[in-house]
Amino acid sequence: MTESPSQSAAGLPDKRQVAASFSRAADSYDSVAALQRSVGNQLLARLPAPLEPQRWLDLGCGTGHFSRALGERFAAAEGVALDIAEGMLRHARPLGGAQQFIAGDAERLPLRDGCCDLLFSSLALQWCADFPAVLGEAQRVLRPGGVLAFTSLCVGTLQELRDSWQAVDGFVHVNRFRRFADYQQLCGASGLRVLDLETRAEALHYADLRSLTHELKALGAHNLNPGRPGGLTGRARILALVEAYERFRQPQGLPATYQVVYGVLQKQP
Repeated sequence: MTESPSQSAAGLPDKRQVAASFSRAADSYDSVAALQRSVGNQLLARLPAPLEPQRWLDLGCGTGHFSRALGERFAAAEGVALDIAEGMLRHARPLGGAQQFIAGDAERLPLRDGCCDLLFSSLALQWCADFPAVLGEAQRVLRPGGVLAFTSLCVGTLQELRDSWQAVDGFVHVNRFRRFADYQQLCGASGLRVLDLETRAEALHYADLRSLTHELKALGAHNLNPGRPGGLTGRARILALVEAYERFRQPQGLPATYQVVYGVLQKQP
């Protein structure tokens, strides 16, 4: 039996927990965000040319790294940076890049209709349970011809960690993500024209499991699943997890694979 897109999103974390987790991670995020920088730069390179927005929105701006990049690239445009995590906004505001920094939810944007030419969102939308609402909001706030460019994560992300935990205790200790087929179906049904939609595997390597789990916590992206196992993780379980993960070791180290979705959609002119 296949899941519907709404069913497959049902296990996504509560957005209040997401906001709180990323707020706590604001000061440590940039020090461990190499993958996030690489993926966002690849998304910038995928923006259609020519594109000269009068107003852009960095949706899920985090620490504002790409708000600043967009501000440099589109110097004549007005920039808006939006995030659900107040801690991230407090970090981003003093660094500039956008004219406005707003707290808001991608599923209910606090923006008027037809006010933006570009919605840029890198590695934020995987936390949105109602992806059709995100696409609907993009359709609403974009001007005709405007572009939604996003990256997200899909099933297969951190599969090595998921499989290792499965071997240890059978519980889900790794964040759940949508299937790529759901992104295809939902984007295709959104009313926006799909210019580009694909998934690419990005693998990072670590000396040991502790390095990976430390990085996930510093990013604010450790396990946020609803109903996740509570209480302390016993030493025996941790040792079993280390042993299970070692089976994936490669010459470069322990792999952590991210299945990254790249999407570029356009509102009909």
